[in-house]
Amino acid sequence: MSTPLRFLLPALAVAVGLCAPSQAQTPFDPPMLRERIEAGHLPPLAQRLPSPPKVTHPIKDIQTVGRHGGDVTVLMSRARDTRIVFVYAYARLVGWTHDLRIEPDILETVEVTEDRIFTLHLRPGHRWSDGKPFTTEDFRYWWEDIASNKDLTPFGPPSEILVDRRAPTVEILSETVVRYSWDRPNPYFLPALAGPRPVMIYSPSHYLRQFHARYAEPEQLRRKVQAAGQRGWAQLHNRVDNGRDFDNPELPTLQPWVPTTSMPAERFVFVRNPFFHRVDPEGRQLPYLDRIVMQVADSRLIPAKTGAGESDLQSRYIRFDNYTFLKDAEQRNNFDVRLWKNGTGAQLALYPNMNATDPVWRALNRDVRFRRALSLAINRDEINQVVYFGLANPSQNTVLPESPLFRDKYRDAWAAFDVRQANRLLDDLGLNRRDRAGTRLLPDGRPLEIIVETAGESTEETDVLQLVADSWKRVGVKLFSRPSQLEVFRNRIYAGDAVMVISKGIDNGIPTPAMAPGELVPIEQTQYQWPKWGQWFQTRGGAGEEPDMPVARELMDLLRVWQSATGDAERTKTWDRILEIHAENVFTIGLIAGVQQPVVVRRTLRNVPKEALFNWDPGAFLGIYNPDLFWLERRS
Repeated sequence: MSTPLRFLLPALAVAVGLCAPSQAQTPFDPPMLRERIEAGHLPPLAQRLPSPPKVTHPIKDIQTVGRHGGDVTVLMSRARDTRIVFVYAYARLVGWTHDLRIEPDILETVEVTEDRIFTLHLRPGHRWSDGKPFTTEDFRYWWEDIASNKDLTPFGPPSEILVDRRAPTVEILSETVVRYSWDRPNPYFLPALAGPRPVMIYSPSHYLRQFHARYAEPEQLRRKVQAAGQRGWAQLHNRVDNGRDFDNPELPTLQPWVPTTSMPAERFVFVRNPFFHRVDPEGRQLPYLDRIVMQVADSRLIPAKTGAGESDLQSRYIRFDNYTFLKDAEQRNNFDVRLWKNGTGAQLALYPNMNATDPVWRALNRDVRFRRALSLAINRDEINQVVYFGLANPSQNTVLPESPLFRDKYRDAWAAFDVRQANRLLDDLGLNRRDRAGTRLLPDGRPLEIIVETAGESTEETDVLQLVADSWKRVGVKLFSRPSQLEVFRNRIYAGDAVMVISKGIDNGIPTPAMAPGELVPIEQTQYQWPKWGQWFQTRGGAGEEPDMPVARELMDLLRVWQSATGDAERTKTWDRILEIHAENVFTIGLIAGVQQPVVVRRTLRNVPKEALFNWDPGAFLGIYNPDLFWLERRS
């Protein structure tokens, strides 16, 4: 049986019809485009929009109808942050809504059968930013000429579209209908299309053919390769086909704004896409804003520049510890500082490395009594009051109350401050010998001194670790912190040289049953509590270590159960078991959650939520709140 995901349009949007082709300019057109339309360089609105367009509604409690025009400046620390503008823009085949449902966006509808057959329906008449048709030929080109071409994609298609390492059957059914089929369910497919850095299963074939050996005239292609300084046609093709990096002005896009600035530069301008597929509830073509301007600045100066009023919309490179400074400057510089709740499972968590090379530390970190004792010996209430002004929540590193999977017991497991019980657990471990200073001794006679490694640039981690050190001292455990550069930090973890590290918690603290629980299963090297197990999974046994703890193997089995499930009831049951295992085993030691993210908003910028969740995936930070609906109010 087929379950369609459909977006039903109000009659008004269809009636926008939108204006007769003979009419050059309508109130629904952005004024910025007027000259180009009147000069005949752009077609009228009815010919620029697909039929039907996507009608976008702002979230509740903010103004619904805006006006066209204006520029918004954001500050970023590197030219490569053009990628973040692509994240914020958040036009996807299907996308997450602010209440965490997936719905069609670029697509008109999606039909899902048995979670393994996905029939995608494009919007008829949809066009790329250069006005060329967007059709299933762009899906065929990506699948046959990019993903299946060994020169361009030597490791094959992305893992999100593989099931048991097998690729889908891809069928082009018409100019606007394409189907992907697997023998077994693929619950990763739609979330992968909706991500902040989505799997791009389409490419602008009309533009890219000139760089492809299958289509281009050989001598012309050779000259292009030589002029670009590339080793061959495949390297050139991959360089220009960088839609997610958003740094090639010549590459057509479907996003609301189009890059216009080539590298290298310190200022990047993104201009409205005249063929963007969304309209507001009154039929006005989106986006409202004419331009997004990205100004590059030193990351250390961005909080100060934001406080000086140099950014119209800023969340990146500012932190909670900048809040009081920014709040003090808001009246002088005409902006508001809003606090959005962070969507990570914990603002900070400790990661005991169960793959540490030191045999004594490896044995201790693998003993659940040790992890529970360290967790019980942390005064999370003190951390909340001293560092976060009491605005956060003491918590383990788990799902947040905003997730339907949340349970109090997951947040509170082994999180109470209980020095007596912590001491008892450490004694039961045989760590009952102490030196003259009261520090416990390891089985080999060394003092129980834990070096917690950090890659943080903020004083936040240092301040929190000092409070943890003070409370651990009461149970005979010494803590020292060791800062290092991010690359060194990660390499020490992966090699097993780091005994324990501090970092942020799980990326997605707001999962639904339909979202993969992979962050809680040893399948990636970047999971600091078991990096070698994750590496073993990623390399299919070629490197790392095979998980040798029964509980780790159970987590991997549960992930396979989730992958094979065909409904939310079974997926929920699997999620619950995974979360219970984590609560009882304390693989990571969460410290605090719900820390708020400052978001600085120019007071004339409308439709930006006052309260929201700030999350990477799902969320794309600002993306799920539809920045194409943000608009500037003109004040005299």
